[in-house]
Amino acid sequence: MENSKKYYRFSRDEWKSFYRKNGTPPLTDKELQQIKSFNDNISLQDVQDIYIPLTHLIHIYMKEYESLQLSKGLFMQSYTGESSPFIIGVAGSVAVGKSTAARLLQMIIARTFRRRNVYLVTTDGFLYPNQVLEEQGLMNRKGFPESYDMEKLINFLDEVKSGKEKVDMPVYSHEIYDIVPDTTETLVDPDIVIVEGINVLQLPSNQQIYMSDFFDFSIYIDAEPEQAEEWYLERFEALLDTAFQDKDNFYYSYATGPREEALNMAKRVWKNVNLKNLEEFILPTRNNADVIIHKTTNHRIDDIYLTKY
Repeated sequence: MENSKKYYRFSRDEWKSFYRKNGTPPLTDKELQQIKSFNDNISLQDVQDIYIPLTHLIHIYMKEYESLQLSKGLFMQSYTGESSPFIIGVAGSVAVGKSTAARLLQMIIARTFRRRNVYLVTTDGFLYPNQVLEEQGLMNRKGFPESYDMEKLINFLDEVKSGKEKVDMPVYSHEIYDIVPDTTETLVDPDIVIVEGINVLQLPSNQQIYMSDFFDFSIYIDAEPEQAEEWYLERFEALLDTAFQDKDNFYYSYATGPREEALNMAKRVWKNVNLKNLEEFILPTRNNADVIIHKTTNHRIDDIYLTKY
């Protein structure tokens, strides 16, 4: 990552020294392997070195947020003793490990703050269904800003932030590569909500309210585009290795056909869709994040950037 005047830059060793907590990690290695993505390499050492200090930093932001909510309530003489949910955004390119980071944070935060209801939301659920994308000629733009139902996503975040007791969200399946029809998941009395997706820090031009307006803390998972492409192709092959078992899986036809043809198709998708989306819409949002976690070979985290202001 280029040097930025907006951020403090810390090496892995510097970052892990900021918060040392004795004892065992809040999850086992088996649990960690279960929540990680197909080809994401992550260890309990990463949890100790990177994510435990990060959780401590998030707690600092949470305390400041709750203090501000209290002060506002007292100022308006309407304090009720309740704060609206604390929302964390996790952004980054396709295949850099956003989902693993978000699931890991959810588990650590839930086990650290046991009285809090912690939920994970992926913005994939707010993509338009494939049928709609096909009708609008947007299937080759899936993941680009115009492929999301932004009004629905903004309304969802508004309901969460407003303290609505129950909020429904749509469900996306990577197996069928589409929204699951007539299916929702419900957030009940959320206290902390982690929102993960490639678009969470974007500023769409047709919206008066941005997603980032709802976030109280944000993280960008960063890697060089060439590295992200390598991980994308590795993940694609890993998907093919299991997809042949299920005829309803989106990747079934690729898994049962010539592997070289499938890989060539994946390379074209990376170049024409994912890389283009990264360069035009995702990477420009990086400096909107409070923390940038930079990865290098084998998903190793080498540097962490913390915003100065």
